[in-house]
Amino acid sequence: MRDVSRFRFAAMLIVGMAAVCMVSAARAQEGSAELAKQLANPVSSLISVPFQFNAAFGGGAEDEGQWYTLNIQPVIPISIAPDWNLIVRTIVPIVGREDVVSPDSSEWGFGNTLQSFFFSPKAPTAGGIIWGLGPAFNYPTSTDPLFGPSQWGAGPTGVVLLQKGPVTAGLLWNQVWSFEDSSEPDGINNTFLQPFFAYSLGKGLTFNANIQATYSWNTEQWNAPMNVGFSQVFKVGGQNMSLALNGTYYLAAPENGPEWGVQTALTFLFPTGGR
Repeated sequence: MRDVSRFRFAAMLIVGMAAVCMVSAARAQEGSAELAKQLANPVSSLISVPFQFNAAFGGGAEDEGQWYTLNIQPVIPISIAPDWNLIVRTIVPIVGREDVVSPDSSEWGFGNTLQSFFFSPKAPTAGGIIWGLGPAFNYPTSTDPLFGPSQWGAGPTGVVLLQKGPVTAGLLWNQVWSFEDSSEPDGINNTFLQPFFAYSLGKGLTFNANIQATYSWNTEQWNAPMNVGFSQVFKVGGQNMSLALNGTYYLAAPENGPEWGVQTALTFLFPTGGR
């Protein structure tokens, strides 16, 4: 068995074990609904450390392509004034592809790291709107051009959402340009749009739906997976956690790109109080 196959097996085994732990150990604990509500808000006063695993299939060589991404994406709120938070959101992707370039091909490594800084009021507006705005930075950690141009980049990012009762709905976006060659094929000029919706079903169980759409202005191509599924807040020992399981369908993808997939996320939660 190849090393990458062992990696895939180990990753799926970990997710499966986490699911078993959730089913066997989860109890409707006090505060789970509030934690689930904070988790649905990208700029809440909640430290979270998600390990999000994406597996996508279809396309590639002979329609047997396989794409794998493990996103390590801690979210850390910092109180910078009595009425303001700075939310630091970092995404470090470990990526792999099988049978995409050609049959029996295999490429594994790191993608570029994206770090976003949201300046956000601690209290919603009078109408209940929650928002955050700031810069985003692209760090050149890509180990292969197949996983993105390894270039420094930056641009604006923002989020706006509304939470009413069990419903959370909003939009996260960013626009990133590379410092050099942003208009060239080997540069970065990407717009990211993520509309999201969450409905709390009580006791920490949440229905989630989102579209993670990226448009490359250089190649004039969309990549837009839609994720739909559920997440459950639970506790193991004294540690609050969340496990999400989503089905993925690609509304748009580059030529020979993936068609469908599965997304799971195991998130460690550290409540800090506040919004």
